[in-house]
Amino acid sequence: MTFSESDDCFLADDGATAEWGAWLATQLKAGDVVYLLGDLGAGKSTLARGLIRALTTPDEDVPSPTFTIVQTYEGRDFDIAHFDLYRLTDPEEVHEIGLFELADTHLCLIEWPQRLGHFAFDAPWIVRLKEEAAGRRVTLERPVA
Repeated sequence: MTFSESDDCFLADDGATAEWGAWLATQLKAGDVVYLLGDLGAGKSTLARGLIRALTTPDEDVPSPTFTIVQTYEGRDFDIAHFDLYRLTDPEEVHEIGLFELADTHLCLIEWPQRLGHFAFDAPWIVRLKEEAAGRRVTLERPVA
């Protein structure tokens, strides 16, 4: 499957979601912040897995960071930090997990970014996933330059 510069796409299954994540990886660089938005089970971790494997190796172990809150990866060209903020109870907790330090040097993927509260980033990439029919719809909002 090939993806164009379209910022809105229907993804039929997990395979297509991972492929779209791999396509998105070609658009990103160190220092970018990507918000992954969607309900539980919408495909955020599946998309992140495809993106991370495209930047590391196809067989990279990419567990969901739900319990660890952050997983880091050594990419071919730059490092990646994958955050799942679902379990945060206070926005102040982002200081404890090193989010801002990693954002300077890593590509940061952030699930549940609404937990950042007033610590939200100024110009993130925003990926919205929503269940649709038998698959899901992905919408991409690019940062304004």
